[in-house]
Amino acid sequence: MEQTLADVSDIFDSVVYLDESLRQEGFEDGYKDGLVSGKEEGKEVGLKMGFQVAEELGFYQGCVDVWNSVIQVDSGAFSSRLQKSVQQLGDLLRKYPLLDPENEQVQEVMDGIRLKFRIISANMGVKLEYKGYTKSSGMEDM
Repeated sequence: MEQTLADVSDIFDSVVYLDESLRQEGFEDGYKDGLVSGKEEGKEVGLKMGFQVAEELGFYQGCVDVWNSVIQVDSGAFSSRLQKSVQQLGDLLRKYPLLDPENEQVQEVMDGIRLKFRIISANMGVKLEYKGYTKSSGMEDM
């Protein structure tokens, strides 16, 4: 009788061990698959966000370039205060850490750029604003 109980105990031990090993194997497979898909998704999100930031910065830089061209052609077109604000916006754009996206000041600098741009637009009496990239630019698939 003792032999029979030992055999039954061994059978249950092997079932429990099999169950645990299969669970661990499934966990490891899922973890590996999650890492791969997480990296792919992160790359896609990073590309999309990088494009949006670069497009917004390009919009502001384009405005600064146009305003500086106007200042070169007719220095009296803008007040000295407005000219100084345009120069400050250009400085902020150059200060943006394009090559260091993990820089803690990224959002702070972007907020400063947006604020300076709104101030300049208000002082000019025009309503200019960056409205984001258009859906027809082909980026909606990302």
